[in-house]
Amino acid sequence: MKNTEGGRGQLTFTDLARTVPTSSGTIWYSMSDTELDTIFGALADSTRRAILARLVRGEASVAELAKPFELTPRAISKHVAVLEAAGLVERSRDAQRRPTRICADRLIEVDRWLGSYRGLWNDRFERLSKRLASQQKGKRT
Repeated sequence: MKNTEGGRGQLTFTDLARTVPTSSGTIWYSMSDTELDTIFGALADSTRRAILARLVRGEASVAELAKPFELTPRAISKHVAVLEAAGLVERSRDAQRRPTRICADRLIEVDRWLGSYRGLWNDRFERLSKRLASQQKGKRT
């Protein structure tokens, strides 16, 4: 928490942008807005999401990643570069092969950010469920 306005301990706008209030308290996340924009921009494309889904099963070369698509390996390589820039995958060198693998740590950070909202959604669904149950009871009596 930043000390602002004479040390009163109020949050700055930047601090507020990095917090999500939930019923169990406030969750802080460490990714910047630029990082989040880059990650969600990379995930906005269905081909890149499919590439990530494939990489969950294990590392693969660009040629292996291109097989299920009607795209050239060069086009797949460009998609992989976008995912790499977002920190969602990494490439290494293995002799002639350049395998691509998923970066679990980055996805854990994204899941943590999404998880903070999941608590809000769960609270709302729970209230809705109680309300619907209450209405159903009223109809039966």
